[in-house]
Amino acid sequence: MKKLNVLYVSAVIAIVIFAGVAIWAANTWLEWEKPEITVSAPVEAIGQQKTIEIKVTDEKCGIRSISAAITQDNRKIPLLSESFPERGTREKVASWTVNTRDLKLHDGEAVLEISASDHSLLDNTAVWSRTVRIDTSPPVVSLLSMAHNINPGGTCLAVYRLSKEPAQTGVIVESEFFQGYPVMIDGKTCYLSYFAIPEDVRPTTRIYVTAEDRGGNRASSSIPFYIRNVKKFRSDTVKVSDQFLIQKMPEFQQREPGLAGKTPLETFVHVNEKMRYENQATITSICRKTDVKQLWSDTFIRMKNAAPMALFGDKRTYRYGNDPIGHSVHLGVDLASTSHAAVEASNSGEVIFTGYLGIYGNTVIIDHGQGVSSLYAHMDTITAGMGQKVAKGESIGTTGATGFAGGDHLHFGIQVSGKCVNPVEWWDPHWIKDNVTSKLEIKVP
Repeated sequence: MKKLNVLYVSAVIAIVIFAGVAIWAANTWLEWEKPEITVSAPVEAIGQQKTIEIKVTDEKCGIRSISAAITQDNRKIPLLSESFPERGTREKVASWTVNTRDLKLHDGEAVLEISASDHSLLDNTAVWSRTVRIDTSPPVVSLLSMAHNINPGGTCLAVYRLSKEPAQTGVIVESEFFQGYPVMIDGKTCYLSYFAIPEDVRPTTRIYVTAEDRGGNRASSSIPFYIRNVKKFRSDTVKVSDQFLIQKMPEFQQREPGLAGKTPLETFVHVNEKMRYENQATITSICRKTDVKQLWSDTFIRMKNAAPMALFGDKRTYRYGNDPIGHSVHLGVDLASTSHAAVEASNSGEVIFTGYLGIYGNTVIIDHGQGVSSLYAHMDTITAGMGQKVAKGESIGTTGATGFAGGDHLHFGIQVSGKCVNPVEWWDPHWIKDNVTSKLEIKVP
């Protein structure tokens, strides 16, 4: 009897082990889940040349093979074929370039198919298939605005038409891209792009409209321009006193833990260099989230009864004693009135930022649409709320001396696609009429 019990227990153990091995083998070799195929970007059209990137994952048996092909007129053309004999490949990113000319594809429809199989004994295969349009004709760019009279550090507007709807379009100034937006002019779909003029603009500066269609075809058209005022921006030396350091640097030390233990002078250098750069990057990111429609009208208003204290483009060299400790370029206009003077929205729009912003202190940013925004800094109180629609002249707070300010004033700035430009132009009704309004009232052929 004892021997029978031992045999019984041994049989049970063997059955359990066998069942466990069987379950493991089934999960490992007989799993039925197909690999997952993810295409990194939508593929609606393929132009003269287009790069396609995919990610294939299979967490159980691993990837056995990946292939891709395109079919047109019953002709199947292989694009990609990869095999993975070992089971360890759980994820694979692959890319390839479709050159329609080399593959002898013509304009019209084609079918793009991607497949992936795993190492399961069931040979699970996933298939991703789409009908795509072969379109090898680049868009045609027709510049409608003829006069592009520009000022260093200022703003310019280009208006143009395209022969087809773009995936992306705008103006490039050297390497800086400024988004284009669709508008209806004279009953026809056109595009406009506000772009910032570099302070060191030259007749050889490259400025051009660019457009890319959904197939990846690109076209461009150079923008002729005339530099109106070749000006030299002011330069100044600012002496940094111990009183300023003792009064202002604790404000930054309290808000940034990494500055704890640093001397006031070390804090100044950090704020003027690293924090200034980070703040500008933040402003650029915020201002690129803009309404596609124009939200403003007529001339932007200037703070009432205020005297300009610093101008756009002013170059500053900071000295402590006899030693230079940093440099900066002023990216707005400082306006001083009475202490805690009312700050009003310079034009209608939507509030897209309120809060403390490093060197700018308490700050409000208003989006005016199509990449144009205004910034109000060093404020004492903020009464506008995030997402609030504001009208031109509506109160948004009061002036102050928060941030890197030595006294009560308003730092006012205008940004175009996040790039700071000279606000003075936007206060000038003649500039608005000649450089914006007249361009939007043209007859479109």
